[in-house]
Amino acid sequence: MVRANGAVSLRELARVVQTSEVTVRRDVRALEAEGLLDRRHGGAVLPGGFTRESGLPQKSHLSTAEKTAIADLAAGFVQEGEAIVVGAGTTTQELARRLARVPGLTVVTNSLLVAQALAHANRVEVVMTGGTLRGSNYALVGSGAEQSLQGLRVSRAFLSGSGLTAERGLSTSNMLSASVDRALVQAAGEVVVLADHTKIGADTMFQTVPTEVITRLVTDEPPAHDDRAATELQALADQGVQIAVAGGTGAGTGVVHPGPDGIAAERRNPRREVPLPGQRRNHPQGGGPASPLRSAASLGEAQGRVADLAPRRR
Repeated sequence: MVRANGAVSLRELARVVQTSEVTVRRDVRALEAEGLLDRRHGGAVLPGGFTRESGLPQKSHLSTAEKTAIADLAAGFVQEGEAIVVGAGTTTQELARRLARVPGLTVVTNSLLVAQALAHANRVEVVMTGGTLRGSNYALVGSGAEQSLQGLRVSRAFLSGSGLTAERGLSTSNMLSASVDRALVQAAGEVVVLADHTKIGADTMFQTVPTEVITRLVTDEPPAHDDRAATELQALADQGVQIAVAGGTGAGTGVVHPGPDGIAAERRNPRREVPLPGQRRNHPQGGGPASPLRSAASLGEAQGRVADLAPRRR
């Protein structure tokens, strides 16, 4: 199942082999010792430093509680009347479902799943890129998607990916997806990465967002025994990335910043900005109200009509 799908959850394995998750976890540990797979929180993936991208059905069943909590926290950073871009992914899809309640919002996306989540939101304007449909994740990719983003300015971008490290930043396993994500980043004044702890420390083939370009990471709290994720979070914070941590149950939120004793979390309002020591970048405090777009038929018409947004990072 791991070879066929790239990743699989313990819950799904237990259902297929009709046994308990405790038994499955023990067997997965033995298979990892033989080098046949790598364990991840709640599942297993193909072995090796560069993980392979799993399909949408598999992704949608991995870390669902964590993705929900991350989406709840990330939605708190979006303001009324703002214009943003939202990339493809199951975590960004969860975010889009919560953005349907933000009045006057304009969302530019290359994801059919994000657009579908917002399709019936009367107070949200949805603008889709052009491009070629990539069926594995229902995203528009290719030169058409990239060209339609040229000249666009929005306040911030919300992106997900397959892996995140302090050394390389956000990465993905597909070259076309990586190229479009880079175009989305170029359109935004701030970059917010949504990644659950299973992606922290994972490295995949194509870099999408270098660490120095990431404004904020929204993630969930890694398990106490996950030293790799904790180390990467500390390294990301040391490089100036603001880290917001959502509780595993979706109830708790926090802002993580480096301290003398390592990573520390403080329960705060998710909208509050917490500057990091040694911050190298000047982060805009969010764009002002954007002029709503009246037509989603052409992204070209949308450009130039998004007003009062944060200046582009240089």
